[in-house]
Amino acid sequence: MARYTGPKSKISRKFNEEIFGPSKALKKKAYPPGQHGRGRRKKQSEYAVQLAEKQKAKYIYGVLEKQFANLFEKAHRKGGITGENLLILLESRLDNTVYRLGIAPTRRAARQLVLHKHITVNGGIVNIPSYSLKVGDVIAVREKSKSLEAITTSLTVRNARQFSWLEWDATEMAGKFISAPQRDLIPEKIQEQLIVELYSK
Repeated sequence: MARYTGPKSKISRKFNEEIFGPSKALKKKAYPPGQHGRGRRKKQSEYAVQLAEKQKAKYIYGVLEKQFANLFEKAHRKGGITGENLLILLESRLDNTVYRLGIAPTRRAARQLVLHKHITVNGGIVNIPSYSLKVGDVIAVREKSKSLEAITTSLTVRNARQFSWLEWDATEMAGKFISAPQRDLIPEKIQEQLIVELYSK
């Protein structure tokens, strides 16, 4: 599956969750899309439930199928709880961290900022959204990009978004990845065990 560029509300209704942020369509039509959306839905198989959970995680983090499979393999090799390792790896992506810091209002917007070289890591420009951050890395807005309206507007509302594994310096427009996030602190409603069971088949 390529990166999704279609209607966001359709996906939110499919999973009955605000996958891409607040959705008016989901509030108005709290049922799946399509002509049979309101009708009786047959019970899903175990495989279908597991697959849907994987697809939801991919949509939330904006990750391609191959990238997701590679991340799962990496999470499995790390030892410990595979599902939690997977979510930590997803949270450690540069585009996701730019979003978490409030530099961008959505992960899609964060991805664009990274691709267009507006973000630096430890002082050097990094334009790879999937770049995996390590503890101690400093993520900042490039000096020439600090006056960008998209960034300044997003940062004015960042106070509502505080995450314990990240530090933010408003004067420098820079954040620090101070630790790997604990599972109970990650707000996404993902049942990672279902994903682990899917890949274990």
